[in-house]
Amino acid sequence: MAKDHGQRLQQAAGEVARLRASIGADAQMRAWTHALKNWQAHRLARTHADLLAEPRHGLAARFFLQDLYGAKDFSQRDAELARLVPMLVRLLPEAALATIADAIEMDALSERLDLAMATLVRESDPLAIDEPAYADAYRRAGSRRDRERQIELIATIGQSLDRLVRHPMLGRLLEAMGGPARVAGLSQMHDFLVRGFEAFRAIGGASAFLARLETRERAILEALYAGARTGWAEQAAGAAGTRSDQGSQSTRGPASPQGPASSS
Repeated sequence: MAKDHGQRLQQAAGEVARLRASIGADAQMRAWTHALKNWQAHRLARTHADLLAEPRHGLAARFFLQDLYGAKDFSQRDAELARLVPMLVRLLPEAALATIADAIEMDALSERLDLAMATLVRESDPLAIDEPAYADAYRRAGSRRDRERQIELIATIGQSLDRLVRHPMLGRLLEAMGGPARVAGLSQMHDFLVRGFEAFRAIGGASAFLARLETRERAILEALYAGARTGWAEQAAGAAGTRSDQGSQSTRGPASPQGPASSS
């Protein structure tokens, strides 16, 4: 099974590297994709502003919205990952390897969808992109199943991280890998892994956080596929956020303070 996760990780990492190399080689496509990613990053920050601002959930929200799905240049991290895969397969437990494979699979899927959307929107300035143009491109690029898979991976990765942080051996292993990673020129990829681990360890149980994130994104997906062209980002996300927040409080009770992770 570990070999399967390793192969899946290698394949996804290769796809991401090829997509970003193709985009990087075309100045026009690079500008269009960068503008689209920046527009999306601002949308995500507005939709989940409360999660980003909360002391308990802020680190995890930033990890998802910036490290897993952000507008940053990830080319150095991609290059490091290609070199790091054999070490990860050799050292990490199966569950951790599967989580990284899921994260890079989501990265590849998002990059593919972003490229398709950027080709349709064709704007080099994020301020020139409006909700109707984005909504139309969203429906035309990729498939609904692709979009649903994106959201499924968010939940899967978060649940896996929530379980992994309860194993102290993994934290010690990541810490021990820090020195060799820096010597080998793999610091960005190692820092990415550590940020994910630390972000979810700080929550003390990620169920409520993941429910709020997933429900809002699903509400936006439903609104867009129902034909919404304007107001979908705020209205759908706001309504979903309210329902999710109320459901989390009624089923789980108040958020627990930071401490040992609770069951997700």
